[in-house]
Amino acid sequence: MGGENLEVLTALDVAKTQWYHFTAIIIAGMGFFTDAYDLFCISLVTKMLGRIYYYVEGSPKPGSLPPNVSATVNGVALIGTLAGQLFFGWLGDKLGRKKVYGATLMIMCFGSLTSGLSFGRDAKAVMATLCFFRFWLGFGIGGDYPLSATIMSEYANKKTRGAFIAAVFAMQGFGILAGGIFAMVASAVFDAAFKAPAYKIDPIGSTVPQADYLWRIILMVGALPALLTFYWRLKMPETARYTALVAKDTKQAAADMAKVLQKDIEAQPEKDAGLVLKQRGYGLWSREFLSRHGLHLLGTTTTWFLLDIAFYSQNLFQKDIFTAVGWIPPADTMNSIHEVFVIAKAQTLIALCSTVPGYWFTVALIDVIGRFAIQMIGFFFMTVFMFALAIPYHHWTKKENQMGFVVLYSLTFFFANFGPNATTFVVPAEIFPARLRSTCHGISAASGKLGAMVGAFGFLYLAQSRDPSKTDAGYPPGIGVKNTLIVLGVINLLGLLFTFLVPEAKGKSLEYLSGENENEDK
Repeated sequence: MGGENLEVLTALDVAKTQWYHFTAIIIAGMGFFTDAYDLFCISLVTKMLGRIYYYVEGSPKPGSLPPNVSATVNGVALIGTLAGQLFFGWLGDKLGRKKVYGATLMIMCFGSLTSGLSFGRDAKAVMATLCFFRFWLGFGIGGDYPLSATIMSEYANKKTRGAFIAAVFAMQGFGILAGGIFAMVASAVFDAAFKAPAYKIDPIGSTVPQADYLWRIILMVGALPALLTFYWRLKMPETARYTALVAKDTKQAAADMAKVLQKDIEAQPEKDAGLVLKQRGYGLWSREFLSRHGLHLLGTTTTWFLLDIAFYSQNLFQKDIFTAVGWIPPADTMNSIHEVFVIAKAQTLIALCSTVPGYWFTVALIDVIGRFAIQMIGFFFMTVFMFALAIPYHHWTKKENQMGFVVLYSLTFFFANFGPNATTFVVPAEIFPARLRSTCHGISAASGKLGAMVGAFGFLYLAQSRDPSKTDAGYPPGIGVKNTLIVLGVINLLGLLFTFLVPEAKGKSLEYLSGENENEDK
């Protein structure tokens, strides 16, 4: 049962949608634009890295990254992201959201720019440098998750809060799209400027020396969008909920929000102090937190973990799926630069047709039908489409049925984004107390990245052909794409079941959801 709330927080809850809401979405969203660009563009250049640094003379196939190197290059940023989510999530509750918000962006930009540098010319030095700096890139990206979600949640009104948080996250779709488009443009320019034959015609000549610049440029450009918003991040005031409920300075909270809302908010020191003092002060590891929010935290961590196993494994081996069904020609029929163009084109089409629309369907409907319904719908249809791809998999590999495979594959992406990929980000920023909100979001997000690592590392091996002669160089036989898709279908079904642990937050104030406006004597 909710009690009284601070006037400044009530003013935020009932505020009409204003320009500052959209400003906050853009400032926070550009971080996610960069996040998505950086985390997913690595999948565009891994085949080129194999051709440049792991060419084997006389081999009928172009060079490819050894399994351990491929897993590390793909997964190291995810490890950094997990560490950043936990560290900056905790720091955001200890020092305040604003104080650490600019730092995450600078780390992100630094990691992005230095990913294109190398200390040495041989394969080992280049890969070691790339992995080292991509870890720090991930560390900055990780901090952006809990801080952006918490800041947007605490700035928003209760009527459209879900849409605002989801809109920040939806900028990922544009980041993926931008990564694909920029890679297409850059590779087309390089292909026109530096003509090269296909690998089967001239194995050495198919990889021109200038190709070594292309992958570096693609990775380094990811820093630009984030740099553009750095100044505005520093100018954002601390959220009123942190200032009032955690720092316990209701007067400053009222002054900050009066400027933001452009209306007078009267601080009532005696009344506000009384309400703040009545806040329940239990910690994360307390019995009271466990009884009030333990199942909620279990729900947000498990659903995000299961979702990211499926979501990241799809993204990281989608180029292999496209090859398997014939959308990407055999590697030996292309030169190294044109191969980047072809993979980027496939990824861009998927993003344009399913990923981006899915995100914005969530933005449009999350405050209409609610978080729970969208997450259930998403997991349900992801399960259905995974089984629809897997069970008649041989049917989809026939040339005349390839487009049907791509349509169903695109629909799984659509329902991931009009579904749990967005809602698992939104809900942890709404249901926990202000003093633990950023920490709990960081824990939930880190659980997701643990799932992403399972997807990124495990499925590189799992999706290999059962026939040892058809596996990628250096990989042991796996269970094949068909069985891998069945496993992903089961994972999505488990995600649907764990969704029942997560409460609905639509239209409710943050203090009501977290129990922060309940008095000690109630």
